[in-house]
Amino acid sequence: MKVAVIGTGYVGLVTGTVLAEIGHCVTCIDLDEAKIRQLQSGEPTIYEPGLEELLVKNIARNNLHFTTNHAEAFQHADVILLAVGTPQGTNGEADLSYIQAAAQTIATTVTKDVVVMIKSTVPPGTNDQVEQLIRQQLIQDVKVDVVSNPEFLREGHAVEDAFHGDRIVIGSECAKAGEVVATLYAGLQMPVLHTNRRSAEMIKYAANAFLAVKISYINEIANLCDAIGADVSDVADGMGMDKRIGRAFLNAGIGYGGSCFPKDTEAIAHLAKERQTPLTIVESAIHSNQKQRQRFIDKIERYFHGQVANKKIAILGLAFKPNTDDLREAPSLEIIDALEKKGALISIYDPIITHPKSALSIIECVTEADAVVLVTEWQEFIESDWTAIGASVANRVLFDGRNALPANKLQQAGWTYIGIGKERK
Repeated sequence: MKVAVIGTGYVGLVTGTVLAEIGHCVTCIDLDEAKIRQLQSGEPTIYEPGLEELLVKNIARNNLHFTTNHAEAFQHADVILLAVGTPQGTNGEADLSYIQAAAQTIATTVTKDVVVMIKSTVPPGTNDQVEQLIRQQLIQDVKVDVVSNPEFLREGHAVEDAFHGDRIVIGSECAKAGEVVATLYAGLQMPVLHTNRRSAEMIKYAANAFLAVKISYINEIANLCDAIGADVSDVADGMGMDKRIGRAFLNAGIGYGGSCFPKDTEAIAHLAKERQTPLTIVESAIHSNQKQRQRFIDKIERYFHGQVANKKIAILGLAFKPNTDDLREAPSLEIIDALEKKGALISIYDPIITHPKSALSIIECVTEADAVVLVTEWQEFIESDWTAIGASVANRVLFDGRNALPANKLQQAGWTYIGIGKERK
């Protein structure tokens, strides 16, 4: 099939590349000419494991193309995939301006019957509105059906998830259009759920909100563990053995970040308030997540008796999670800002992201540090020789914001280890 993809961010670029890999002819569209030139050269504009190899391979196979010209991309397209951003609006609502702009472009540009797939995360009812907008503004006498096809890609595992995800959700009011989308994914061995458009839109929000609640819950349990001397990792293991609960997303830390959970929880909470059916559990999770970062900052300050001024604090990890270069809603930024405002001297190391205060290695970052703060659980940090690292610091204290490192081994190496939900009484 011939596919046009509007948007070359995480979702659009990964999905377009994977569709090309399974045999479709894909053209990705972006208005940023410099970005398109970079992609045409086979260089990804995002960091995602496995993406560059597939990108180069499918450009060479002539299955994957990049352009700024919508008419060129739409000319022979059987499917147009919308993967544009839906950022958070001023009141927490989803900003649909990019979706609306794309819909208008489709209406005034398409010259043949086409199925429009909305992969962007949008509030229930958006697919209906987009279909109505396109049909009202069509210039040519063509048929356009809109299908909801929400994405479930984890940053850092997006390529893997695109090939081996848990499910494909297809929300359609037209059975034929839904089958077109199902055929598009026929090369992927994943369960397919067919539903109506509003249910498909809701599945995405409901799933993200549930995971955000689960993360916030274990973080609050971790705070109680700190207060009573329990170990939250053991508690999570015991909880996770219950098949009704499961161990996934029960890793205590400094809260969720990234491009999805913060804006999606705010959006669904805003929608629920608008419909006078408030999601008080989701609202509490949002509030809890905001407080969790401050609790971690308080731990650092408390260790120094409130005097972090002129203390060198080494920050390990900037990205909101490992295997990505995404800084959206990254806890690291809030932690760095708060400590700098108190006069701390900050050094930073992230394996992928550079920063004005970035060091070139872990050792350079931690040299003469009064404290080391692990913010992102990159594998490089987990596999590092912390005995050797300890020889470079001024003070062997480690604040592990992800409970990623073995406390016992660090303590044996002379470190004071301070995690989340692991304080001994």
